[in-house]
Amino acid sequence: MRKLFAKIHLWLSIPLGILISIICLTGAILVFEQEITQALNPNLYRVEAASGSTPLSPSQLAEAISRQVPDTLQLTSLQFAQDPDKPVWAGFRNAGRKTLSVNPYTGEVNGWSQSYPFFQEVRKLHRWLLDAPARKGEKSVGKVVVGVTTLLMVVILLSGLVIWIPRTSKALKNRLKISCTKGWRRFWYDSHVATGIYTLVFLLIMALTGLTWSFGWYRTAAYSLFGATPQTTESEHGSTGKPQNMASASQRSHQNPGRQTDTDHRTSPHRKDTGKSENHPKGQQRLYRTWDQVLANLQQTYPVYTSIKLEQGSAQIVTSPEGSLRKSDTARFQNEDGVITGITTSGQAPASQKMKGYFYSYHTGTWGGIWTKILYCLAAFLGGILPLSGYYLWYKKKKGSPSRRNIR
Repeated sequence: MRKLFAKIHLWLSIPLGILISIICLTGAILVFEQEITQALNPNLYRVEAASGSTPLSPSQLAEAISRQVPDTLQLTSLQFAQDPDKPVWAGFRNAGRKTLSVNPYTGEVNGWSQSYPFFQEVRKLHRWLLDAPARKGEKSVGKVVVGVTTLLMVVILLSGLVIWIPRTSKALKNRLKISCTKGWRRFWYDSHVATGIYTLVFLLIMALTGLTWSFGWYRTAAYSLFGATPQTTESEHGSTGKPQNMASASQRSHQNPGRQTDTDHRTSPHRKDTGKSENHPKGQQRLYRTWDQVLANLQQTYPVYTSIKLEQGSAQIVTSPEGSLRKSDTARFQNEDGVITGITTSGQAPASQKMKGYFYSYHTGTWGGIWTKILYCLAAFLGGILPLSGYYLWYKKKKGSPSRRNIR
């Protein structure tokens, strides 16, 4: 049985090793995309609150924003953070998924959310091997190859576990440490064996959760396992839908509220201040005044929150700390007077919606904050090195290196 698993492990790893390395290494790069982007653009993601300063109300911010953006942009949402050093993020109907950073104390526009072409290309490589589907939700050769490779990677990992199981306590000790004094071949052998077992659980979690974005049948089975039914989207019928390994819009908003997607928006966020206040229809101005009342009521209802996002007729309140499993409530209100008509808590959300957030969090490592992200990044990096060390050991064996007894 052990020899059978050894053959399965070898003959799957040889053709798929390079693809596994690409998927794992690009995944390791993407783990800290948000932190890197924010570090490179501190003016967008942090504001300085002067002593004693008070944040502007939603209607005041809407008025200030209207004087600084083109008339073609219609404000549709404002996202407020409880952290006084964070900006307000404004969403617009004609700006795609990009959002605008705004100083909550002055109403000054800081700029559009940022996303770097480097990370966009790495993401395409990670999801589709650069062969992106023609439309979201559709298949492509690259997407199928990534999905099949990830599925077989699970088989490789499990077969590697069977091969790794030691027969004696002495062998167990040897397979948990890396020797650096017995030559390169012994070093790479120990690295392959030890790091493989240390990263096994993380790599399995990443692979098994990532498959939910690769295959519809797998997503249905995974959701059913936890008593949920995935929502049917147009992408199931070949139309628009969710790209692989992407979270829902609300999930992306929580993980990175100012993140720019691949949608290119070239409109400048600034224009000459005309001093006019007629940039919004009266109905919109009334809605923004309603937001004042809604925000005040929600801040009283939720003394502690991460963010409150106001939209037409509803508000999303993120109650979980940043860097943890997402928990958010949804409040519905009347646009005319701001009376809150109902609140749906995170516990009352549909099971499919919760499962989507769980799978995303466990795939990316965001569920435990910065420490799990560090562990995921390290595990993904080592997962990308494992096939390379495996190739080296296979090459040495084929070349006729010294007997394997020397590395036992």
